[in-house]
Amino acid sequence: MAKLTLVYGLRLLPSEEVAEVGEGAVKLRNGHEAHVTLHIIEGSKEEIERQLRTSVEAFFDLYPEI
Repeated sequence: MAKLTLVYGLRLLPSEEVAEVGEGAVKLRNGHEAHVTLHIIEGSKEEIERQLRTSVEAFFDLYPEI
């Protein structure tokens, strides 16, 4: 299996301050660009941690070949 790179980012902001979330861009060595969908999780610290764990597990479920 090829070596993989997981691209991610995290930032906590006050919920009432977030107006819009776009997508992240990743420039590839071959000159192309890939896009990363950004997601929002709102709640208490514990709720965010629980949902983040669930989301990461679900992400890898999408790629059973790895």
